[in-house]
Amino acid sequence: MNRPLILISNDDGIESPGLRAAVEAVRPLGELLIVAPRRQQSSTGRGIGGHKQARLVPMEYVSNGVSVRAYACEATPAQTVLHGLGVLCRERKPDLLVSGINYGENLGTNITLSGTVGAAVEGACVGIPALAASLQTDTAFHHHYGDVTWTAAQHFVRYFAERMLAARMPHDVDLINLVVPETATPATPWRVTRQSRHPYFSALLSEGHLESCIGDAQIGVFLKHEVVEPDSDIAAVLREGVVSVTPLSLDSTSRTDFGALDRRLRGP
Repeated sequence: MNRPLILISNDDGIESPGLRAAVEAVRPLGELLIVAPRRQQSSTGRGIGGHKQARLVPMEYVSNGVSVRAYACEATPAQTVLHGLGVLCRERKPDLLVSGINYGENLGTNITLSGTVGAAVEGACVGIPALAASLQTDTAFHHHYGDVTWTAAQHFVRYFAERMLAARMPHDVDLINLVVPETATPATPWRVTRQSRHPYFSALLSEGHLESCIGDAQIGVFLKHEVVEPDSDIAAVLREGVVSVTPLSLDSTSRTDFGALDRRLRGP
């Protein structure tokens, strides 16, 4: 009972190798509870959705010969976490929520699309320190499990999970978005970054007309590198090849001068 309780979720589904990598990474740190979507739920953000009759279904889950308590739900990541907390954690709130490890890097303004981040936000909303972790991968793996090496991502998930369990984060740090470059090793440097104000992945239509389908768009990184902020998450991963650690706040209020804004809105 003295071991911390770590809730693990994701948006790639309970069968994801990335989830298994996260489980293996943090298993030495505490008691684990897996609550994950039954199927792939990428890009669902913090959407609350799922079949009205969806329930938590116990799953057999073994990590390196050790059974881990695990449940799947036919719902979005945020809904799955919310339901899991209401059903399984009424008497004991988790000490940490780890979401991931996601196939594909969650960077820039795209983080609001991420179901991985959405699941972490749901935990943060009830006061659980949360870590959203993603690994840079080929876009072909974003909706299909691909063969990638998880060693570096596991190292950093374990490191930051251990730090978050050992020390309370500063005020206004409600969750951390961790992004590991595909070329990273456990020796790769990391740095604290800010979220870029630019989208990382974009959907580009070569010719947009009324007959165009959503699926016609090409998904890719279409960035003007000169506008990317040097201290941002995108610059860290894409330019420098270092691990990005972005502190996120639940407070989305603009950091503007309220008095100046008030005067602008009231007019002359």
